[in-house]
Amino acid sequence: MPQIPEKVHELTVGQLSARSGAAVSALHFYESKGLISSRRTSGNQRRYSRDVLRRVAFVRAAQRVGIPLATIRDALAELPEERTPTREDWARLSETWRSELDERITQLNRLRNHLTDCIGCGCLSLETCVLSNPDDISGERLTGSRLLPERRKQQRTAPAPATGTASCETC
Repeated sequence: MPQIPEKVHELTVGQLSARSGAAVSALHFYESKGLISSRRTSGNQRRYSRDVLRRVAFVRAAQRVGIPLATIRDALAELPEERTPTREDWARLSETWRSELDERITQLNRLRNHLTDCIGCGCLSLETCVLSNPDDISGERLTGSRLLPERRKQQRTAPAPATGTASCETC
C-alpha cells in the first residue's frame, strides 16, 4: 500500500484510489452520491482530506454487507460534516442495519426454498425436469407458465392423460 507522508493533508483522486482500493470511477460515483466530498484546486483537480479514507472504508464495508448507498448516505449525514466515522459509529449504525439484514436473509431463504420446491412444476421453463417431468414430455408441447392453464383447459374438456407431469398450483 503506498504510504503518504504525514505532512500531506490532502490526497489526489489517484492517491485516494491507491490507498482505499476503490477505483477512481467509484470515488467519483461516491462523490456524485454525496458519500464523500472534495475541494477543487485552481486547476479544477479534486483534493480529498485524509479523513475521506475512513469514509470510503466505511462505505465499502457497508456495501459488502448489502446496505444500499442511500442508507449509507443517510447514516453519514448524521455525522458532523467531515468527521471520520469511528468504531462507535459503525457499531451504532450496524446495529440499526441488523434487522434490515435479518429480513433480507429471511426473504432470500424463502426465495431459495420456494425455488427448490417449485422447480419441478414446469413454470420455470426448464428444458428437462427430472423430478416431475421425466424426459420433458410436456415441454415438447408447450413451455413455461402456459402449462398450468393448458392442464386446466384439458380438465374441463376431458381427464388429462397420466404423463408423469405435475403442475404447481402456487405458481
